[in-house]
Amino acid sequence: MHSYSLIAPAKINLYLEIIGHRPDGYHELAMILQSISLGDRINILSTSNESIRLHCNHPQVPTDKSNLAYKAAELMAREFPEAFAKYGGLEISIDKQIPVAAGLAGGSTNAAAVLVGIDLLWKLGLTQSELEELGATLGSDVPFCVSGGTAIATGRGEQLSPLPSLDNIYIVLAKYRSLEVSTAWAYKTYRQEFGDSYIRDTNDLAARANAVHSGEIVKAIFEKNAEKIAQKLHNDLERVVLPAYPQVLQLREIFANQEGVLGTMMSGSGPTVFALFDSEHQAEKVKLHVREAISDEDLEFFVSRTITHGIQVASSV
Repeated sequence: MHSYSLIAPAKINLYLEIIGHRPDGYHELAMILQSISLGDRINILSTSNESIRLHCNHPQVPTDKSNLAYKAAELMAREFPEAFAKYGGLEISIDKQIPVAAGLAGGSTNAAAVLVGIDLLWKLGLTQSELEELGATLGSDVPFCVSGGTAIATGRGEQLSPLPSLDNIYIVLAKYRSLEVSTAWAYKTYRQEFGDSYIRDTNDLAARANAVHSGEIVKAIFEKNAEKIAQKLHNDLERVVLPAYPQVLQLREIFANQEGVLGTMMSGSGPTVFALFDSEHQAEKVKLHVREAISDEDLEFFVSRTITHGIQVASSV
């Protein structure tokens, strides 16, 4: 029997622009995605039977076929039936550290770790591009979670262009445990309210998606200038989520008013709010100030930092 233990990092959006509607029902997006040190640990073990079993230490995470990590294992079993028959079943356990339903790609990064883990267990020798391609069939964020680092994501989020990696920009993330924002609701509401502004011509869509490559935030990333990056944070979904969820708006405003915060924004469809800092000391200091300003036990905080990679092997047996 063989096993691998993998670290699956969360991601934040530094930039999220909705530029149009796609024929497949998704939105045409231009985003900048960033891996962070907050991550789950995924243990994956070959077993002697032919079943897939999933366990998780978090009560809100399903362990049946609705879980994206389970779907990733099923996908690999379908794609590589000979390897599945040779190596037997899979036992997968998720040690959840990334908050659930937080806009941080927790489910997607778990699925990405399962793809990488099975590739290693079954000695398939897949390239990163092949793993990303498999991941794209599971969800828009999965390809990025495989590779990680810093990247422009276009299409529905699965078309990636790597950027120079950002290391050691410190981050405080804050999320109300009991608060969830439906990603489907956020995009549907945005379409209802702002769909008139969508670009409809295919050529114009492509041009607008490519424009992000020459945008101010990308220039700041090439310069590795945290202050400039923080000034150019942008998320279209804030336009619908913040008015509908006053707790998230209040959290964002309190972060924005703290000394030492380079910039603050909601990640993805929320409800996590993050703030960027030059140092871990400053991040810890502001975390305490915000905790004092909002005395609510439901609100949890995480201090993290930007990292240069996606899924990594922690150990193997």
